[in-house]
This record gives sequence, structure tokens and C-alpha cells, in this order.
Amino acid sequence: MLDLKFIRSHPDQVRAGAHKKRMACDVDRILELDTQHRALGVEIDSLRQEQRHAGKHLASVEADARAALIEAQAELKAKLKDLELQQGALTEELKRLLLLVPNIPAEAVPEGATDADNVEIRKVGVPRSFDFAFRSHIDLGEAQDWLDILRGARIAGSRNYFLKGDLSLLEGAVMRYALDVMVAKGFVPLSVPTLVRTETMVGTGYFPGGEEQAYRTDSRDDLCLVGTAEVPITALHQDEILDLDTLPLRFVALSSCYRREAGTYGKDTKGLYRVHQFLKVEQVVIDVADDAKSLEHHLSILQNSEEILTSLGLPYRVVNVCGGDLGQPQIQKFDIETWMPSREGYGETHSASRFHDFQARRLNLRYRDAEGKVQFCHTLNNTVAASTRMLIALLENHQTREGQVRIPAPLRPYMGGRELIGKPLC
Repeated sequence: MLDLKFIRSHPDQVRAGAHKKRMACDVDRILELDTQHRALGVEIDSLRQEQRHAGKHLASVEADARAALIEAQAELKAKLKDLELQQGALTEELKRLLLLVPNIPAEAVPEGATDADNVEIRKVGVPRSFDFAFRSHIDLGEAQDWLDILRGARIAGSRNYFLKGDLSLLEGAVMRYALDVMVAKGFVPLSVPTLVRTETMVGTGYFPGGEEQAYRTDSRDDLCLVGTAEVPITALHQDEILDLDTLPLRFVALSSCYRREAGTYGKDTKGLYRVHQFLKVEQVVIDVADDAKSLEHHLSILQNSEEILTSLGLPYRVVNVCGGDLGQPQIQKFDIETWMPSREGYGETHSASRFHDFQARRLNLRYRDAEGKVQFCHTLNNTVAASTRMLIALLENHQTREGQVRIPAPLRPYMGGRELIGKPLC
């Protein structure tokens, strides 16, 4: 959420930011409501002062004048109640509109409408040239009896699956390796709830606007399954004032993630690329409100993920996400796309985002600075490893002519020291 004072002082900047993100934003209505709300506030304060003044003198007036004063007080009370109701309605509409205002993208964010307009920053590694007929992760997984999509769909609907045998172990290996790397870097590991209240989804910027992508329980519980551990981690200290000497906070969590993938019917319907449930290791940083430090953290968490991919021998590229492909909360986002032979291109595996104080304002997440002033924190996050898309890349890039899969060295300790998994298929 943007500060209302900032919107009031920089309306053109807010409009330009929304335009760059291709998002609707009624700045004029917000300013109109703000003016009305503040005017009502002045009137209400004046009437309350008048009410208090009259109340103090009620006991000292003559009896014949007291009845008139009591009647005037009753009229004043009724007028106050009416104005407070008007102010409450303005407050609710203003709050609703403020929740729809997108964060202002950084100047370095490129212009563009869709992910096709994202700007490549660098490529790392060279996609493998096969001198044999390579198998997609689906063909390889089914041939090795590692992947059962048919039965997954039978019991849970489309975009669900079973991982079996060595592929299940490989998933665990990737997740544990990613987690261990981050813990070694000083990130504090968390086990997090994957059911959160609606207010937490609002606080992290996923609602309003992302309700169709989330699985929700009935109204009795008012809980949502999270699509990423970013949500509970970032909200961990909501409504708190943190001590300056505790910052920055660096957290990492391995969790299940759930996404409805609404609006993607007919797109990536086969295999493990776009599924409803997967595992993910997520990194989150919470620090002081300093733009330079936030950018430094952003590049650092991006590098963390690149190191994982490099160590696993997976070619990838980094892109600067354009305005039209940014979400509502982000100042800037870098995506990492990993080479997937079956797609004949790069597929998104990581998203590194910085938000400045956008999430913190919604969550009331603050710290006390060196001068004792309370400030809103800056927040950032990035994927370390998402299980299903990492498995696609590992199976397809590291398969052998015989249909086995070579295990990258960092994963071998988690796989019983084995260098190869699977039986020869030819």
C-alpha cells in the first residue's frame, strides 16, 4: 500500500506508475475522498469540542436554561452520529481504493505489456546439444515408472501427479540441498503455516486481485492455502515494532504451495510445469527503509538462486521484468528462466522481488530507527528452488543416452552417493 500522503503529494507519479504496470487506478477518486474525509474530520472535531464545552457547563446553568441546553446537546449528538457515519463510509471506500493502487515501479523497470517484453540481462551456461533422441520429463518419468499423471488426475483432478521412487527422492534432495545452502548463508530456517487468514493475503499484496488463483476454505474458517511461503514469512512480525539491531532479518522456508492456475486452461497442461501443488524453498529479507540497501539485498537474493542453478549444471537466463508483467506490489522483479529442452526454450523457475514498504504498510510491520522514529520496513523475496520445475530441468538436461539421469555432485549426498538413477531403457 502506498502512503496516502505520498499519493496526495505525487498524484502524477502514481498515475504514471499504474500506467506502466497496465493497471487501473482511480487517483482522482482517491483524492476526492481524501479531501471529503479530511473536511469531515475537521467538522467532527469542532462539534466534539463544542459538545465537551457544553457538557462542562451543563451543571452550572439555571434550571430553566438546562432543558434547552440538553435539547441542543441531543441535536449535536445526532448530528455527530450522522457525520461519523458519513466519515465511516468514506473511510471504507478510501481503504478499498487504496488497496488497489499499485506500487510505483523503479526507473530501471523496462516498458512493456507482457512477459514477451521482459529484457534479458544475461545468460549463464550453454544449452546442451543432444546426439541422441532426448526424452521429455514426461516420457522419461513414465518410462522409468517415476511419474504417474493419470492416477494423480484420477484422484485429484487435472494438473496433479504422483512422484514415485527415485524421482520422489530427487525432489527431496533438491529441496534439502536448497535449504541447506541458505542456512549455511545465515538464513534462519522456518516451518510455516500454509493456511493463512484472508487479512494475511491482503497484507502481503495477494488480495485483492489474486483471489481466483488461491484455494480458499469455507466462510466458517476464512483461511487460504498459500501459493508461496513468502506469505507467512513476511507476515511473521506483522503489527510489531522491531529493534534496529535485529535487522536485517533473513528467513528461509520449505513448504508446500498451492495454486489454482485459473485462466491457464489449455496452457502447459501436460507434465509438471504448471501444477496445483508443489514444494518450494523461499527466501525472505526484512530490513530498514533504505532504497540502496534494498537494491543490494535484491541482487544478493538473486545471486543465491543463481549459485544453486550453476552448481547443478543447469543453463539459465536472468530477465528484468517489464512494467506490464509486474505484480501490484513489486518495485522491481528479476525472473530466472532455466533451460528446458522439451520446451525448446527457457521456463521461469525463480522470481526475485523487492517491494520497499508496500507490504510492510499493509502488515503494519515496523522498526524503530537510530533516532527513535518508527518506520515501515522494506521487504524482499525470491525462490530458492521450486520442486516440479527444477525436476523438469534436471531430468531433461542430465539424462543419458540410455534413459538414465546423471545426478549433479551437490545432490549425490542426498541420494545415497549415487551418480546415476534409473534403469537403462535401451
